[in-house]
Amino acid sequence: MRPLRNFTLALLSAMLLVLLYPNLIFPGFSMPWLAPIALAPLLISLAGEPRPLWRFLLGEFTGLVYWFGICYWIQFVLEVHGGMGRWGGWGTFALFCVLKALHLALFSILAAVLLDTTYAVAAIAALWTGIERTHGTFGFAWLTLGNAGIDMPLPLRAAPFAGVYGISFLFALTSAVVAVLILRRGRKQLYWLAIVPALLLLPALPPREIPAETTLVVQPNLPADQEWTPASAGAERDHLIMESLSSSLQGSEQLIIWPESPGPFYFYADPTFHREATQLAQAGHSYFLFGTVAQTREGAPLNSAVLLRPDGAFIDRYDKINLVPFGEYVPPFFGFVNRITQEISDFVPGNRLVVFPMSYGKDMHRLGVFICYESAFPDEVRQFVKGGANLLVNLSNDGYFGHSAAREQHLEIARMRAVENSRWLIRSTNDGITAVMDASGRIDERLPPDRELVEHMHFAFRSGTTFYTNYGDWFAWGCLMAASIALVWSQRPNYTPHRKP
Repeated sequence: MRPLRNFTLALLSAMLLVLLYPNLIFPGFSMPWLAPIALAPLLISLAGEPRPLWRFLLGEFTGLVYWFGICYWIQFVLEVHGGMGRWGGWGTFALFCVLKALHLALFSILAAVLLDTTYAVAAIAALWTGIERTHGTFGFAWLTLGNAGIDMPLPLRAAPFAGVYGISFLFALTSAVVAVLILRRGRKQLYWLAIVPALLLLPALPPREIPAETTLVVQPNLPADQEWTPASAGAERDHLIMESLSSSLQGSEQLIIWPESPGPFYFYADPTFHREATQLAQAGHSYFLFGTVAQTREGAPLNSAVLLRPDGAFIDRYDKINLVPFGEYVPPFFGFVNRITQEISDFVPGNRLVVFPMSYGKDMHRLGVFICYESAFPDEVRQFVKGGANLLVNLSNDGYFGHSAAREQHLEIARMRAVENSRWLIRSTNDGITAVMDASGRIDERLPPDRELVEHMHFAFRSGTTFYTNYGDWFAWGCLMAASIALVWSQRPNYTPHRKP
C-alpha cells in the first residue's frame, strides 16, 4: 500500500499547485490561498519512500500533472496554429510535460535527503527556490510558486526586495514546516515561521494613487488564424489607423499604443503602413508605440517594438530577446514541430536592451517595452527599469492561446513585474487581457476581452529603484548555492573516516 499512498499524496500536491492559478479545470478561477501548504503532501510522500528511483518517479508524476493542468493550452497552440493535428499536438505536449517535470523530479530526490536533517525546513525552501530559478535558464519559464501571492499584501512585500522568488521561498518554507510537523520531526521547526511576521519590517507597498497621465490603447481583436490577403490586410490597417486617429483627437493623451503585431503590418516592408504610421503620430501630436516585424541584415525576422515621435520621426526599435518556444522558434530537441508563425524562417532573438526616451509634457521620461512572453523573465524586465524606465509597457498577442486560462495566467505574471520594480505597467494586447496596473500590482483599469476597443487609459510615471531592480535574482541564486552546501553538509557523516583501533 505504500506506493499507492505516496502517489496519492503526490497527486494531491500536484492538484494543489494547479489550483493556485487559472487552470484546465477552472480557467477563470484560482485558489492562491493554498500556496502555503501546496508542497506539504509531496514532502510527506518522500519521507515515506526510501528508494531514490521511486522518489524520482514521485516528483516526475507531480510535475506531469502540474504542467498538464497549467499549460494545457500548449496542445491547442500546436494543433491549431502549428498544424500538427490532434495526435501530433498531444504527443508533443506530452513530451514537453515529461521534460518540464524533470525539475520537480530533481527537487524530490534532493529534498528527500534534506528531510532527515535538523535544518530541513530552510534547506528545502532554498532548494525549491533555486531549482525554480533554473526554469528560464533551461528552456521554458512560466508561473512560479510565488506568483500565487500577487494578491497577498504581506508576502508581496518581499517582491521589491527579492523578486517573485522571495515569495516562492516563503510558500515552500511554510509547506516544509507543515510536512515536518505532520511527520513529527520536532516542534522547533515552528521557529522558522517567524519569517512571516518579520516581513512587516520590509517597506509597505505603494498606496493607491490617482494616475495623472492618459494614453490611447488599441485592442484590435484580430483572429489569430485569419488568412490575410493584400486587400484585407490593407483594409484592416487603414481601419485601425482611422480609429486611432479619430479617438486621439478627442483626448489629451500623448501616447498611442498598439499591441504586438496583431496582423501583417510591416513598418519596414510596407511603404503604405510606414507612411500612415508616421501620419498618425503627426496628426495625433502623440508618440506612437506599436509592434511590427523587422529583419536582420541577413533577412531573418525579428519581433520588434517601434516608437515614433509626435513629429513622425523614428526614435528607436527594440527587438524581442526571449522568444516563445514553438511560437517564434523551435527548440532543437523538437525539430520535428512545425512553426506556429508563418514567417519565411524562424525568428531570431534581439541582442540589445532599449529604453525609449520620451518627452511627456514638460518632463523627460523613459519607456521600457517588453514583448509578450518576456514578462515571464523577471531579471530581463528589471533591466529596463535599471536603465532608467519610469513606465513599463508589455505588448502582447495572446490570441494564439484561444479562450484558455493562459490569458489570465499571463496577466498575473505581468502584475508581479510591476511590483518587483515599483512601476506602473500598461499591458496592450490584441484580444485581451488589456489592462493597466499600478506599482503594487493592482489592476487599475481592464478592458473586456474579445472585443475591438480603442480606449483612453490612465497611468503614472514613477522614479527610484527597488532593491530587486538593482541586484536582480541575488536571492534565488543564493538559495541555490545554500541548498547545494546543505546537501553536501548532509552527506558529511557518510564520508567521515573511521580510525583503526
